[in-house]
Amino acid sequence: MIEQYSFSGEDFEVLKKCENWKIGFLRYSERFSEFKQLERHLITDEAFILLDGRAVLYTENEQCEMKKCTLYNIPKGVWHHIVVSCDATVMVVENADTSAENTEKRTIVKMKITGEDENFVDL
Repeated sequence: MIEQYSFSGEDFEVLKKCENWKIGFLRYSERFSEFKQLERHLITDEAFILLDGRAVLYTENEQCEMKKCTLYNIPKGVWHHIVVSCDATVMVVENADTSAENTEKRTIVKMKITGEDENFVDL
């Protein structure tokens, strides 16, 4: 038997959940339209694969323009965020029990410091 799942909406949708892992698709939505929030998962890595469009992965110290069909892994505990284009589809794989209870979030603002580079600060 071959199971099939698809998602053509916005934001993030889990398509398949098994005992230890879940897989979903992430698509454009307001929360993935700009770099204004970071999150970190306390019990799991999170893996991303860009299938279509454009996407950038951010951590506190770096950013990476994603390439299609390449696996990107964010280790557990690393603050991160993803920004995607309107036509993007990203596959996401993580532990099945990843939830708001074991994920921390923080909002950031981008501000210009006179004479210095841009910095990111917690609100």
